[in-house]
Parts: sequence; structure tokens; C-alpha cells
Amino acid sequence: MSRTPLSTVEVEAACDALDALPDAAFAADPRARAAELLALGEDAVASWVAARGEVPTETAVEGFRLLALHRQGARGVPSFNACRETCRELVYHHNLVADDPAAPDTATRLRMATMIVRHLALFVGGKLVVEGLGDFCCASRPLRRGESAARETMES
Repeated sequence: MSRTPLSTVEVEAACDALDALPDAAFAADPRARAAELLALGEDAVASWVAARGEVPTETAVEGFRLLALHRQGARGVPSFNACRETCRELVYHHNLVADDPAAPDTATRLRMATMIVRHLALFVGGKLVVEGLGDFCCASRPLRRGESAARETMES
């Protein structure tokens, strides 16, 4: 069964819903939850690729579509590389849970993966609004410039 990709706003909402779950429910099926979080991360990065007018890839890099989507999204946009390690960190947490779903810290690993997915969604959402976001890692320097310029105008 094919799933419909979510927008970055929907990914953030999904993360909020997951955060609201108690640990027992959140980690009831750890492998499935890890796969769900990986898919949410893919949705976030695929939003960027689609917004650039490209068809998001279905191929994998190092066994993961997320890494292939990142590579596709960064092509010609060096600032998108700011989320490369974030994508790799999500893969890492997915692998930790998939390798040992009964580990005592599985719920913590899944919570961390949820935070990482939210970070990807926020980064991509920001990039969709301000193309230059990411030039300095995840700092929103271009946004802050706009805010300080608006403040200066208001203070004048």
C-alpha cells in the first residue's frame, strides 16, 4: 500500500501527536514506529525536492531513500547540505531501534528520532520560505536580518 506524502506542516503535526503519546504506547511496536519516523523524514525532504519542480526519487543511497532524497535536494543548492547530518542521524536512530527493539532506551531513541524529524520539517519549511536559510547550518540568519531591519524601521 502506497502512502500519500505529507507536507512539512503535516509532518510537524504528526511529530506533535507522537510526542503526546505515553512511552508505552509510543514504543509499543518499535520497529514500526522507527519506520514511520523514517517515512516522515522522507516526506519532509521530498517536500523540498517537489517544490523545486523535481519528482522525488524512489531510489536509495546506502540503503535509505532519505539519503537519496537529501542528495537529490542538495544538487545545485549547497545550503541544503546543512541538513545532511540530520538525515544521517535519523537513519542512525532508526537503525538502533531496528537492531535492538527491546533495548531499555528504545522509547528515548524513538523520542530523539521524533525531534530529528521535526528538525528536518522545520529546516525544509524554512528553506521553502527563505531560500538562504541553512547558509550557516540551521541558523536563521536571513530571517533575523529581516526582523532587525523591520525593528530598525519601526524604531525610526
